[in-house]
Amino acid sequence: MSPSRQLAAIMFTDVVGYTRLMGEDEHRALQLLRKNRNLHKAIIKKQNGKWLKEMGDGTLASFSTPSDAVFCAKELMNTCREEEIILRIGIHQGEITEEGGDIFGDGVNIASRLESLAPEGDIYISESVARDIENKKGLDTDFIRVQKLKHVKHAVSIYKVNIGEKVMPKQPNQLAELEKRKDKSNEMSIAVLPFENMSGDPEQSYFSDGITEDIITDLSKVSSILVIARNSSFTYKGRSVKTREVCADLGVRYVVEGSVRKSGNRVRITAQLIDGLTDGHIWADRYDGTLEDIFKLQDEVTCQIIDALKIHLLPEEKKAIKKVHTPSIQAYEFYLKGREHFHYYTKDNYQKAQDYFNRAIEYDESYAQPYCGLADCGSFLHTLYGGEYLLSDALTASTKAIALAPDMAEGHASFGLVLSNTGDYKGAVKEFKTSVRLDPNLYEAHYYWARTCFTQGKLEEAATHFEDAWERSPKDPQTPSLLLQVYRSLGRQADLDYAAKATVKAGFQKLEEEPDNWRTCLSLAFGLLNLKQFSESIKYLDLALKNNTDDALINYNVACLYSGMGEINKAMHHLEISLKLGNNTIGWIKNDSDLDQLRNLPQFLELIKKYL
Repeated sequence: MSPSRQLAAIMFTDVVGYTRLMGEDEHRALQLLRKNRNLHKAIIKKQNGKWLKEMGDGTLASFSTPSDAVFCAKELMNTCREEEIILRIGIHQGEITEEGGDIFGDGVNIASRLESLAPEGDIYISESVARDIENKKGLDTDFIRVQKLKHVKHAVSIYKVNIGEKVMPKQPNQLAELEKRKDKSNEMSIAVLPFENMSGDPEQSYFSDGITEDIITDLSKVSSILVIARNSSFTYKGRSVKTREVCADLGVRYVVEGSVRKSGNRVRITAQLIDGLTDGHIWADRYDGTLEDIFKLQDEVTCQIIDALKIHLLPEEKKAIKKVHTPSIQAYEFYLKGREHFHYYTKDNYQKAQDYFNRAIEYDESYAQPYCGLADCGSFLHTLYGGEYLLSDALTASTKAIALAPDMAEGHASFGLVLSNTGDYKGAVKEFKTSVRLDPNLYEAHYYWARTCFTQGKLEEAATHFEDAWERSPKDPQTPSLLLQVYRSLGRQADLDYAAKATVKAGFQKLEEEPDNWRTCLSLAFGLLNLKQFSESIKYLDLALKNNTDDALINYNVACLYSGMGEINKAMHHLEISLKLGNNTIGWIKNDSDLDQLRNLPQFLELIKKYL
C-alpha cells in the first residue's frame, strides 16, 4: 500500500515514574503497564481514536479531530489517576504520512516534544489544537509559553488543558523542574550585563542603561533564546565579575558585556559576546556614530550577537528587531530618563517617570513606548495610591500604544495590566497571551499575568506565571518572594522552603549593590520570615519603612510581615495606614495568605468594609 498523507490530531502519552518503578519492582511495573495499555485501548476507541503503537510505557494514537483527542486525553488522565497511574500527554494537529500502520512527520515530532515538556498530570497542546477547541464546552485551556522545539523550524505556542485538581502532589517534581529550568548552560540562553558608562558623567548613566535595556528587549523577541530580564542582569551594575560566575549564577550559556561613551553628539558603543563554558570571546566589535545613528548602532550590535550565535531568525523577528520606534533623539532620551525613574517603584518616581514620558511624547506623538510607560505608571499609582490617579488615563495611554504599534509586546502587557485593574480579567489574559506570543521573554508580561491570576484567586495559574517570570529574572528577589504566599496557600511546603532560601540569597546579593532599595528589603524580610528568622526579618522590615512611612505599598507589606509573626496589633495598624493612603487592591488582600491570621478578626472585617 502506498503512503497516504492526511491532517490528524496526534496524541502521545507517557507514564510518569515508570522507569524508576521498573528498577525497584519489575513485577509491579509490568502489571501497571498492562493496566495502562488496557485503559488506553478502551478509551481511545471510545473517543473515536486509532491506537497506533506502544513504545515502552508510552502510547501513540491519532484522531480525526482535535476535540476527540483532547476529550480522550482528559478521560485518560482522570481514569488512570484513579488507578494510581500518573500520565503526561502531548497533542498536536498537523499533516502526517501514514504507512504500514505507523505515522511520520512534523506533527508526530511536535506532539512527542509537547508530551516530554508537560509536567506530571498535565496535558500540553499546540496552538492549532487550542484554536480548534476554544469554543468546545468542557474544554478550557491556559496559555503556557512560546518555545523553540528541537528539530522544529518555528517556535511553538504551548497551551495546557484544564483537567481539574490533580491527585498526586507536585512538590518534589516542581522543585526539580525549577532547578532544571535554571540550568540553561547547554541551551541558547544569554544575559546582557549593564553597559559601562564611559562618558565621564554619572548623570549620563541613564543613557548607557537604556542602550543595555534596548538590546535586551531586541534579543528577547527571538523565540529561540532565553534572555535574562533587566531586573536580574542589572544586579551586576558597577561590579567587576567573572563571566563563568555570572553564567553559573543566572544559569545561562552566554554573556554580553560592553560600554557606551557619549560625548556631545558622538556615541561609541563597544560590545563583546563571551561563552560561559569556555570563557572565550566569540565576537567583539566597536561602533561609532552620531546620536542620530543610535538606533542603527543598536541594531548592528543585536544582529551581530544573533549572527555570532548562528541563530536563524523568523521573518517577523527580523522585522521586530529592525523596527525604529522614533526618529527623535530628544524623545528617546526623555523616554530613557522616564524608564530609569520607573524602575525605582515609588510614588514619587512613578510621577517623575510620567513627566519624562510626557515630554518624550511632546517631541514625538507617534512614539509608542512612552505611552506604555504612562500606562504602567498610571496602573500602579491608581492601584497602590488611590483614585486620584485615574485609571482612565492609563487606559487611554495603553490603547494609544497599541494603535501606534500593534506588534509591540510591551503595549499589550501594559493594556492587560490596565484591564486587570478594571476587573476585565478575560480581556487582560487575552492581552497577556498576545504579549507573550510577540515576546516570549518579556518579564513584565509573565509578571503582570501572574498578578492578575493571583487577584482572581487562581493560585495554580499564578504560580505557573510567577515561575515563568522568575525563570527570566532569577537574580531579582521580588518574584520568588511573591511565590511564598502562593505556595503556602497551595500547601506546597517544599517549594515554599526553596523559594524562601532563593529569596534570601538574591536579596542579600542585591542589597550589596543597592543598600537603600526598599523593595529588596521587603523581599528579604519575607524570605527570612518564612525561614522563621523573625528578628532578622524585622531588621529589614524597619529598613524598608525608614523614610517611607507614608507609602501605601510599604505599609501593606509591613502589615503582612507582622501578621506572619503573630503581631496582630502592629499588623492592623500598618494595614489601616495602607488603606488610608489609598491602597485598593481588594483582590490581592482577599487572596494573600500573609493576612490569614487577621481575616476573622472583627476589626479586620470592619477595616475592609470601611475602606474597600
